[in-house]
Amino acid sequence: MNESNRSLLEILLNDSSFENWVNKSNQNDMEFWESWISNNPDKMETVYSAKSILTGISFNKTVLPEGKINMELSAVLEQISTNDTDKAIPLTRILSSRVQKYTAVAAVGILFIVLGNLFINSSSLITHKTGFGEIIDLKLPDGTSVVLNGNSEITYDKDNSRDIALKGEAYFKVKSIPSTKAKFWVKTKDLRVEVFGTQFHVNTREDKTDVLLDEGSIYLVLNNGSTKKMVPGELVSFSNDSNTVLHEKVTKELSYSLWREGTYIFNNITLEEVMKNVEHAYGVETEFIDESLKLEPLTGGVPNQNLKICLSAIEKSTGTRIVQKGNRLLIFKN
Repeated sequence: MNESNRSLLEILLNDSSFENWVNKSNQNDMEFWESWISNNPDKMETVYSAKSILTGISFNKTVLPEGKINMELSAVLEQISTNDTDKAIPLTRILSSRVQKYTAVAAVGILFIVLGNLFINSSSLITHKTGFGEIIDLKLPDGTSVVLNGNSEITYDKDNSRDIALKGEAYFKVKSIPSTKAKFWVKTKDLRVEVFGTQFHVNTREDKTDVLLDEGSIYLVLNNGSTKKMVPGELVSFSNDSNTVLHEKVTKELSYSLWREGTYIFNNITLEEVMKNVEHAYGVETEFIDESLKLEPLTGGVPNQNLKICLSAIEKSTGTRIVQKGNRLLIFKN
């Protein structure tokens, strides 16, 4: 860390308003620091280093309100005074036994309520979801960029945006935080991706998870217990259901579509594979009236943010005719 960032780190750690932002305890301070961070993206790493340090050494005290304890004690005493079965027992013994009993019960009950509220507040989730044919660019709180394809979803805890659950398809450009070596996780139903800072593509379609690494290096922890280390240009495909693993070197031009810029780029990809992309992105079903069309190759760019335009481009590129009937796409020879 250079001297300027080190000085900023020291300033943040000793700034009470910054600590209020970390603990979400003052609305004015929260608004100020959110605005400051937005206007100083180059300081993101130092900000989150300071936050990690503060949250790492802080602890929460739960103090039972005196008024609440007195109210519970009064209720106990009132119950004691109306209980006829205890008239023959000296009052001092009643107070010494019953007050201890009910005070303990009341304290435990209040503790469960407090812990329950803390659990509810701490498990708040943030979800980003796309509709059919929609592509969105996201910037996570830690500085990571995510491009979310159509009909896809990511979820993470509001206090930890570096632990992502993914359904569908997304491209990640993870922000590295060298000072804390904070890991970034992407979890699917098949595997977990472990990374510090890199660029990669994850697709959970077709009852499996495909991970393609563009830059850097990542580890995969498969649900069958095995691990895979990936280098740029490699594809790992794993299905938890069938327990099948594919690990191979690929090229972008031959193996997958570059959908992030709003256009599918295909190079000698069969029409059957092309239509699978359309199915997932738009939630439709395809039916080949002529089975031989499945092997028809397609090369070129196809707009992927409007179904009608997308189908028109596919028709022109393959010499086919595609008719939409409700949620079904019927594919004929032209």
